[in-house]
Parts: sequence; structure tokens; C-alpha cells
Amino acid sequence: MPSTPKGRSPARGEQVRIIGGEWRSRRLRFPPARDLRPTPDRVRETLFNWLGQDLAGWRVLDLFAGSGVLGIEALSRGAAWVGFVERSARVARSLEENLARLDAPAERFTIWAMNARHWWSSPPQRFEGPIDLVFLDPPFRQPELLQEALEALAEAPWLAEDARVFVESGAPESLRLPERFVVSRETRAGESRSLLLERAG
Repeated sequence: MPSTPKGRSPARGEQVRIIGGEWRSRRLRFPPARDLRPTPDRVRETLFNWLGQDLAGWRVLDLFAGSGVLGIEALSRGAAWVGFVERSARVARSLEENLARLDAPAERFTIWAMNARHWWSSPPQRFEGPIDLVFLDPPFRQPELLQEALEALAEAPWLAEDARVFVESGAPESLRLPERFVVSRETRAGESRSLLLERAG
């Protein structure tokens, strides 16, 4: 996590802005935490240009949610439901508070304060598929998590046949794509590379 910019009190936390959809320009506040680095505006703009701005009916999983801005952007663009998995109870609470401030209907999201590995090893009973889109943005210092997550998705019975997976990685060269996953789009921003994967027939 970068150091707190001058002029901003750490007690107030960090902020990120929603860039599109129903909640465009609304700001989210989240607590400082190690490895918590929201996807930059420019990358989110590129992603939703790739996906299309209207996600009506989509079911989405934000597997390393952090601030939750990717999943909230999906809700803002009409996603039917978003599941957020966040290991830090404190960050998960701030995500719940942000969704309450946005008046997001409770039936359109679920938040699990748990380790992502535990989640994909044994998805909660309240979870229902199929999932159309997955966001994968694990801590950059743990590239093995991304590889494990992709391999788990490849075997997941709840993943839609034509699902898409958005990946952010600081070490993309070491990434091995499971069978049936192909790179549809990609872009770079600073030290990170972003990929949109498609599950091919």
C-alpha cells in the first residue's frame, strides 16, 4: 500500500471514485491496509469499454475485493448480482458501509469476509451460479495466488461456459493459462498488466 499522501489524514482513510453507470462520480472511502490498491480509473475505464457499459443480468464475482470498486462499478452498470470476497473483516465492513451509502439493494450483493482460497475450495451454500464475470486482482507480492485462482476457476462447475475473467498482475510473464482460457484483450499501466480472458468453447 503506498504511503499516505501529504495533506490526507490516515484516520480518514483512502478514497476512490466510481467512473460510470448509475453511481458515476460517487466516492468510496476505505481504510488503509497492506496490499490494498484499487484498480486505477484508466484501467477501469478500459475494462468497461471492453465489456460494454451495460452489464444488465450479469452475475459477477470479485474474488479479491479490497475496496470493492470493480464489483461496485459492475453493480453501477446494472449487474444483477455481485459477490465480494475480502479477507480483512475491517475492509469488508467498509465495503458494506459504502454499499449502504449507495442504497444498493441487499439482494444484489453478498459480502464474504474470508480468505479467497477458503472460498473457492468450498463455496458457501448461499452462493448460486452461473457466474458470468470474475475479477482477479490478488496482492502483487503473492503471484502464486493468481495462478491458483485461475486453476480453481477452470474446474469450477459454477462458472458460465462463456465466462470472462479480468486479471491484474504484476508478474504476467509467469502466468500459465489453464486449458480453454484465452486472452481476449490486454493493456499495461505502470508496473501492472491487465488481461481480459474468455472461456472458449
